Amino acid sequence: MTALPISIRDLAKRYGNITVLEQLDLDVAPGEFLTLLGPSGSGKTTLLMILAGFVRANAGSIRIGGEEVIAMPPHKRNIGMVFQNYALFPHMNVFHNIAFPLKQRKLPQAVIAERVKKALDLVKLSELAERRVDQLSGGQRQRIALARAIVFEPKIVLMDEPLSALDKGLREHMQIELRNLHRRLGMTTIYVTHDQREAITMSDRIAVMNQGRIEQLDSPETLYARPATRFVASFVGESNFIPVDCKPDGAWYGGQRFKVATPLPAGPGWMVVRPEKLRLSNGNTFAGESMLDAVVRDVVYQGDSFLCYAALPDGRQIMLRDYCRSDVLALLPEPGGMVRLKFNAEDATVVTGDE
Repeated sequence: MTALPISIRDLAKRYGNITVLEQLDLDVAPGEFLTLLGPSGSGKTTLLMILAGFVRANAGSIRIGGEEVIAMPPHKRNIGMVFQNYALFPHMNVFHNIAFPLKQRKLPQAVIAERVKKALDLVKLSELAERRVDQLSGGQRQRIALARAIVFEPKIVLMDEPLSALDKGLREHMQIELRNLHRRLGMTTIYVTHDQREAITMSDRIAVMNQGRIEQLDSPETLYARPATRFVASFVGESNFIPVDCKPDGAWYGGQRFKVATPLPAGPGWMVVRPEKLRLSNGNTFAGESMLDAVVRDVVYQGDSFLCYAALPDGRQIMLRDYCRSDVLALLPEPGGMVRLKFNAEDATVVTGDE
């Protein structure tokens, strides 16, 4: 299977007066696993369907391996597709479901049998070739749909929320299985999801989409640690947002100056600190650390960790997450008690955007 790059330029899609995609640019490297992440209505599935050829764009260019495909019909794009509902044929067994794309291409029976066996071996279901689709579990159907998508050795594989129908345990298991399969095959993959944890687990890079635009395109690590906008910080993981006034000497809140790791915008902004980056303090500070005073409102125990909800002097809620260790719990007062929270400058960033 040859991994090819994808280059998208000025892609636009409108339905009447409604803009779904707005002059979108995107480059995907050969063999990359890129996830389109965003809420419902952000444009991520529309972008995937335009790539597959099932939806026609109003404007723009899509090049796969240097070849323009924007006007090419779906069956000529040589793209594998895994749908949210798997779209398996109920009247066919597993073998014939996987063989379908090969029969459409009129390959010899011997070649079909060999490729189907190889695809089944890849998804570790070789013993199910004669099984009916209605006899398969959700995880097995997902693997069969993937096998059908890769059996004809496509240039690109597109996946539209293929794990959303699975329960939590199986979904997490299949995330690792899909990631490992991608590494073995080296195929260029574009994956759509609204689940930020799934995106972080599986992706080389993540494109966070909002209202038809890509708000940020980065590695999972950068996206989480250095969100570019308030929308990204709120959509990817839990965040504390503290309103600050940005000046040349730092970010100011409540008469206190805070240092952050990223360049400051001009004027008002939001200082972002992840809950797990806050720590309970005994009053001592070290170089590069900042302090916040708050009143504990509630403590929620979650097994190995706890989540503490507290209120800043202006009433704004702030969250702290930490492990349930005896030394940590000893510093945690009852609801209504005062608490001092500290964090490092390198764990804070300032973003802009509406509340």
